[in-house]
Amino acid sequence: MSNDVQKDHESTRENTKQTTLSHLDGDGDIKMVDVSGKVASTREARATGQVRFPKNIYQQIKAADGMTKKGSITQTAHIAGIMAAKRTHDLIPLCHPLPLDKIVISFNYDDAANSILVNATVKVTHKTGVEMEALTAVSVACLTVYDMTKAISHDIVIDDIHLVTKIGGKSDYRHA
Repeated sequence: MSNDVQKDHESTRENTKQTTLSHLDGDGDIKMVDVSGKVASTREARATGQVRFPKNIYQQIKAADGMTKKGSITQTAHIAGIMAAKRTHDLIPLCHPLPLDKIVISFNYDDAANSILVNATVKVTHKTGVEMEALTAVSVACLTVYDMTKAISHDIVIDDIHLVTKIGGKSDYRHA
């Protein structure tokens, strides 16, 4: 290992040691975060992702207005994304079940990237945030787009799933 790589590795290790992970106790065992002492507040998160297609497949999907033999790509993915956000606590260990107030999912065709962009905004008034719900909604919506189109091509790529904004709680976040 080169000196520079070793220094980066040691620095990363040191930074990891200094970081306190909320889902680990003092012994390093997993735990669900105790939110009982927190005050409920309005929290909102927005996530995004994209499903990229080969150009000819993208044009075929767009020309068919998103309809396949299985039905509407975006309508099916929309329902799947909402269902996923509502069931995040069943999918991601240690997530709190939340009474979600709002889930908005949108789909946009991106001709320059031959992709369908998926956005999800999730809102709750509770003691913990909804970042995981927004990310889960986008992930499952993207997977559903893939499922709806895989009969046409397997050269489909799901990528760039990330949190865009988080509002409420201890701090706000905006993706740079």
